[in-house]
Amino acid sequence: MKYFFTALIICSVSLANAQDKFGDVFNKINSDVQQNSKAYQTLKYETETIGHRLTGSPNGAKAEQYAYDLLKSYGCEVKFQPFEVESWSRKTISVEIGPNQNSLAKMKAVTLAHSPVSADLTGEIVDVGNGLESDYQINPEKIKGKIALIYLGVLAGSPAGTKSLHRSEKTAIATKYGAKGVIIINTVKDGVLLTGTASVTGKLIPIPAVCIGLEDGMALKEKLKSQVQVVHIAMTNFSGMIKARNVVATFKGTELPKDKIVVGGHLDSWDLATGAIDNGIGSFAVMDMARTFKKLNLKTKRTVEFVLFMGEEQGLLGSKAYIDHAKKEGNLSQVKFMLNYDMTNDPKGFSTSRSEMKDLFTSWGADIVKIDTGFKNLFNAGAGLHSDHQPFMLEGIPTGGGFGGKLPNNSGPYYHSDGDSFKLVDEQELKNTVRFSAMLTYALANTPKIPVGVQGEEELRAFLESQNLKEPLTIAGEWRWK
Repeated sequence: MKYFFTALIICSVSLANAQDKFGDVFNKINSDVQQNSKAYQTLKYETETIGHRLTGSPNGAKAEQYAYDLLKSYGCEVKFQPFEVESWSRKTISVEIGPNQNSLAKMKAVTLAHSPVSADLTGEIVDVGNGLESDYQINPEKIKGKIALIYLGVLAGSPAGTKSLHRSEKTAIATKYGAKGVIIINTVKDGVLLTGTASVTGKLIPIPAVCIGLEDGMALKEKLKSQVQVVHIAMTNFSGMIKARNVVATFKGTELPKDKIVVGGHLDSWDLATGAIDNGIGSFAVMDMARTFKKLNLKTKRTVEFVLFMGEEQGLLGSKAYIDHAKKEGNLSQVKFMLNYDMTNDPKGFSTSRSEMKDLFTSWGADIVKIDTGFKNLFNAGAGLHSDHQPFMLEGIPTGGGFGGKLPNNSGPYYHSDGDSFKLVDEQELKNTVRFSAMLTYALANTPKIPVGVQGEEELRAFLESQNLKEPLTIAGEWRWK
């Protein structure tokens, strides 16, 4: 009897795969995007006329309205999903470093979000290497009342297998051991400064955190080997309640309208540049997928929501608001899968948090290869944090997206920096994101049976532990299991 049911399940899955004949639609999507995509030109217009898209700022509100109007112009059913949260933005910053308080020289630096509204302090700098727990355990008292100097990544010569943590997690560890300030050294050459949040919660942290350039940071590390160095950090910032809006375009399903596929990317950006890569290429690809669906009048069994999240950079605020809203409405259970596009570019395959999706994803990928051999049908199963998939994943919802692509025009070093501008965008690679991702979305919304469901609490706990996510989630205060 057990064999009979097992065989029946295998037969059902095989039958589902056999029914996934999406080649004709894939070809239509391919032709439309190659000929009619608006992603490149609309992103160019946005960066030139609006600029950055900082959540809670006038620019952020303009970007929300632009996305809404753009989707409306495509004929989509679109709505705002407003939310109110505490948000943060920088004002003034001064960092001076030298051997004593009477011999300080200014150093180029940028404030990391959610540093205090006001800070003015002077203190001795202590080099804590990679800023991991193990770096403090050697001498837990050495950083108390001092300023922690932390390398953003993993230093050369670190023990084999050393894994880095997010800047916010490193800041949380420094705070735990009594640091009264944090200086993070960027990993990019030529003095590029990185911004981003130093808060694991998206709320104000108790100590100031700044980023300095690689060359300045490594020179400072050398000085500390032979001479005490002190720093004076003075800063002002804004923190307060702001209003923001996710933008949602809905395509109602024909057979399973209460089953929902969410396709999202964050519209917001930091304010040092125009955020063309982070996350213009992702969010404007999502909008162009919606344009393609409407232009081709594509019908899907399941409902598809194309969502532009705000507030990702300040702590996944928009995606958390989406989850909260769905819980209040009592329809979170409708979300069966979430595809996230954050700095996705020219994907060569698909990724997912759930390895059970491999057969379906690669079978659809094989059809895409027939259209374009540049798509390599790569597959990756695994889970990480710090983008808008995270709140969905922590509810047990399967997540995924593109895989295997590279950022255009060596734009990686300009992540979260003043160099993240439109000149880095590659038009054809952006089209590739749109067409391959629209195909994945269409297939996922139409396949007779999605072979993975929402994980229950214990299954989710085991999964997160298997992905080595317990430590960072614990640091962030989001590990809810004892």
